[in-house]
Order: sequence, then structure tokens, then C-alpha cells
Amino acid sequence: MLVGGCDIGSTTGKAVVLNEKSIVSQYIVSSTTRPEETARQAMDAALELAGIASIDDLAYVVGTGYGRTKVPFANENISEITCHGRGAHWLDPEVRTVVDIGGQDCKVVSIDSRGKTVEFVMNDRCAAGTGRFFEAMARVLDCGLEGISSLENQGPNPCTITNQCSVFAESEVVTLINEGTELPDLIAGINLSVANRLFSMVKRVGLVEKLALTGGCSKNQGLAKALEKKLGVEVTTLPEDPQVAGALGAALIAKERAAA
Repeated sequence: MLVGGCDIGSTTGKAVVLNEKSIVSQYIVSSTTRPEETARQAMDAALELAGIASIDDLAYVVGTGYGRTKVPFANENISEITCHGRGAHWLDPEVRTVVDIGGQDCKVVSIDSRGKTVEFVMNDRCAAGTGRFFEAMARVLDCGLEGISSLENQGPNPCTITNQCSVFAESEVVTLINEGTELPDLIAGINLSVANRLFSMVKRVGLVEKLALTGGCSKNQGLAKALEKKLGVEVTTLPEDPQVAGALGAALIAKERAAA
């Protein structure tokens, strides 16, 4: 039996094809202006990788993410909070805290031993601490997202960025550049500012180890290290691409629905 999960975010679309035991294929595409088109592109690519001729060959499909109601081939849609928790738990059953940092929001989810959501907090009213924030900072510093993420670029004396608002934080960084702040210390300060925001969200939910990052920003090594220092715990490395955790969780739920 084959099933699918499709996670449509503001910046990327992710699709996973799953069989009874393992991931058959996965694919990530950049989001288009139409969520339904993003969904088709992601799933078509995942199907091709799996050697599957048609979406009709999947027994069940669950949509999730920002554009989950626009996945035209989904049998149902499920909140990304639920799906990221399920996906992270499947990848590492010992994970109990999931920090999902997407393009336009971030969430901290507490899950139990079955991967079920116990509690969560979400920031979706401001771009601070999200992929959009990192994109803006990378543009100002002219270093690319890889430059902000690289551990080699993290300075020993992170600058202090006090503004939570992305617009004002950008102006603050420009001021620091003009004052002669070293680029590595600016990069480290940017990651620390996001870690500080996530720290408060994790504390609201209650930190339980293990902790894992999911979503596109989970690939930011500098952020992971900054968060480790703030929380005093190690960030767990998941065995699959953490950016597809939501689509994987959706596929796991699809598998349950198909078997019911």
C-alpha cells in the first residue's frame, strides 16, 4: 500500500510517498503563487521518483501546511502542528519537543511517546524568528542564507539585536554595519536573537528532551548551536531531511486512514 503526504508552506512545498514501512520518495519545490500548483509540482516529482504513474495509485493523501486546504488531490487536510509532531516522532521516537521554523511562522510542539500533540505555542503574527526574517537579514548582509547558517561564520562576540519586529531589526542591523560591527558577530547575533525568541516559546510549552528542529530553518546550523546554548540541551539530528517532517507526518496519518 502506498500513501502520500503534501505540506504546502509559504516558501516551499513538500511531498512524501510512504509504503507500509519506509519513505519511498520525497521532494521539495519552491512555492508558486498558487498553492494548488505547488502541491501538484511537489507530488508529481515525488511520484516520478517513486516510479508511480499516477496519483490514483496512492491509497490515501493528506494535505497539511499553510496551503493545506488548497491541495486538490488530498482526501483530507490536517494541521501542520499535528503533522510535524508525528513526522519528528517517526524519525526519532525519543523526541518530545519539536520546534518547527517555517517561512512565515514558528511553532513549538510538545508531543508524547506516541507522537501525539500535548501542547503547543505558535507565532504567526510577526515574521521575527522565521524564514522571512533570515531572508531579510541575508539580503542586508549580502551573505546568502548559507552564510548565516554556516558554523564557520559564527563570530565569538554576537552583537545584541533588541528589536523583535523584522522591519526594525533590519534597521538595527544596518546601523550595526555602519558602526563597524564585524560580519561574523552580526551573523552570530542574528541567530542568537532568533534563539532568544524560541527560548521563550519553548519555556512556555515546557522543555522535555529530546528536542528536534523541523521546517526549512532547521538546516541553519548557527541557529541550532545558539539554541543549544540558550536551552542547555543538544538539538537532535533527525535521520531524514527535517524540512519534510510535516509531509511525512501527513503521510503517516494517511497510512492510518487507508488501513482503517
